[in-house]
Amino acid sequence: MAAPASGSCGFFVEKKKRFCKMIVGRGRRFCGEHATMERSSSRIVCPLDPKHTVSEDKLEKHLKKCNSREKDKPVYYVENINAGSADGDEPLPQVSLCERSRAELQSLLDKLRTATGDLHCDVDDRVLSHPVVEEELNNPQNGGSAHKHLKQQSSIVGHLEKLGLLGGGRCFVEFGAGRGKLSHWIHEALKDRDPLKTSEDLQLLLVERCSTRFKVDGKHQDTGAQFERLQVDIQHLDLSKVPLIRKKKLPLVGIGKHLCGAATDLALRCLLDTPGHRAETAPPPKRLKTSEPAAEPDPDSGSVSNDPGAGSDHGPVSGPVLGLAVALCCHHRCEWHHYVGQRFFLQLGLGPTEFSAFCRMSSWATCGLRPTRQDRPPQDVTNQGGDDEEHEVAEEPDAVDGFLSPDERQTVGRLCKLLIDSGRVHFLSTRGFRGRLSRYVDASVTLENVLLTATPPPDCSP
Repeated sequence: MAAPASGSCGFFVEKKKRFCKMIVGRGRRFCGEHATMERSSSRIVCPLDPKHTVSEDKLEKHLKKCNSREKDKPVYYVENINAGSADGDEPLPQVSLCERSRAELQSLLDKLRTATGDLHCDVDDRVLSHPVVEEELNNPQNGGSAHKHLKQQSSIVGHLEKLGLLGGGRCFVEFGAGRGKLSHWIHEALKDRDPLKTSEDLQLLLVERCSTRFKVDGKHQDTGAQFERLQVDIQHLDLSKVPLIRKKKLPLVGIGKHLCGAATDLALRCLLDTPGHRAETAPPPKRLKTSEPAAEPDPDSGSVSNDPGAGSDHGPVSGPVLGLAVALCCHHRCEWHHYVGQRFFLQLGLGPTEFSAFCRMSSWATCGLRPTRQDRPPQDVTNQGGDDEEHEVAEEPDAVDGFLSPDERQTVGRLCKLLIDSGRVHFLSTRGFRGRLSRYVDASVTLENVLLTATPPPDCSP
């Protein structure tokens, strides 16, 4: 074993098969992190985070500034405001498909085919692009993964353009923003149209619960556009209390690239449910979030309950919601108590038990199209983005392989995804929006290639 470099720490990092490269103090053998290796050291493990140590005599001072300490909640943090009306119910026991009998599986398939047979919601092919991304798409320095993400971002920006949502004088809210690439391309697409208007009346709000490295929004600090990043879980985000939104009250446009599982439902509630008004019954009818009376849904539609007192204590804290474009992902990570389409499922005679099974079966849509990956770590059902991840579903155990052929499994998986997404489209209709599902890129780019878009009807446009 080679000796440590002169002046470097003498602690051997077993995982990296090398000595620690930190510089040591005069007369010391180990750096501050590994000072516990010396008998004379008085360093102890931090009680807030065992991954680092601290001098015992400085512990009290360290606890006040440790990065792992509990921080004050921001003003826009309202616990479980978007969690759904059933978040207090007992969680359902999770039953894997391989534990179900063939009779149970056949009953589920019969219910699925009956429910999807009468759907008026389908997925159309609409692969679009935007010229602002073309130069980067043709850059030979981009690898295969970067090229895939650029194609998806280009198509989403193209859909925003097609829907009339791409313009200045509004606030784009990117849910599960990751590094913020989607907001970056929206800014690039708008900055050459009317630079003065773009810089003065364009807000880009990036919502991401995790700390992210290599963020691109930092490159726009001198452009004049208002980029702001909120490190908060969508489940606890009250948009009506975000200072950036309250400042100018610009119309809102919701965007997202691969919002995993329940994160999509959380984002829809966050964007469209009236602030401060949360009914206790499930699923709750609520008003369209808009400050314009003309933008409220037609009362003859029978799908929305207009409560004039709902949210009146907040006042018009933001402009109306112009629309949204969200790339869907990982239906197997949805949860009933977060799901916005509960009413839709109940109207079809389905409930949380069937929903849980269909979420698991939705993984069949993609699991037959790539090699098996058995040893995956447990995943959070509300994972909320990240540009460098391909949020595709995990496989179910092979114990049910003999029940259906691979092609039939893929067909069933796609039907499950369609049924779950149809509930989201139904939710949008109860908020006065016309939802649409589109395959926005080819399956060779990503197997999770469905985009949910929504805009108000022409006669209700804000």
